[in-house]
Amino acid sequence: MTRWIGVVSGVLCSALLLSGCSVPGGDVTVSRTEPTLGSNWDEEAGAPEVAAFMRIDVPADATEVKGAVAVNPQEDNYLLSFVTSERAAERLAGDLHSPDPLEPSHVAPTTSAGNALWRHLGLTPPDRLRKTRWVGVCPPCVVKHGRGRVQWIEMYVHAEGEGRSRVYVQAF
Repeated sequence: MTRWIGVVSGVLCSALLLSGCSVPGGDVTVSRTEPTLGSNWDEEAGAPEVAAFMRIDVPADATEVKGAVAVNPQEDNYLLSFVTSERAAERLAGDLHSPDPLEPSHVAPTTSAGNALWRHLGLTPPDRLRKTRWVGVCPPCVVKHGRGRVQWIEMYVHAEGEGRSRVYVQAF
């Protein structure tokens, strides 16, 4: 009987760990991000829908604007990317109201499933690029700024030269 209690306890603990929140930018479970395992791409959602969900104003000078939503039973992943001026990218990062400033990327490399998200948009994943800075925030954990439906939002800014940067924003 004691042995069964130990087995059941172990199974329950494993289930709780797997169903809990993952650390953004850290190692994530495949089922959360992989569009081929239990999820798919929302064919009707693009950059305008993603920006509206994230409450991000894409700068007027932005080019190469791309967006997609990976629909998943656990949580949807919203992706937005564009190229804009370095100043506009800095302003957008500040608009996240993170207690920490945009800083050199210190986030662990994304899993292959996470990389598949950015590759769906035809982009190199931001953690694979040099000169990339990162900021992330849990909107419900900081003063609310209209992002009540967003559990986590992170932004990578990759300097492309000549005062332009590619902005990667991911939220769920």
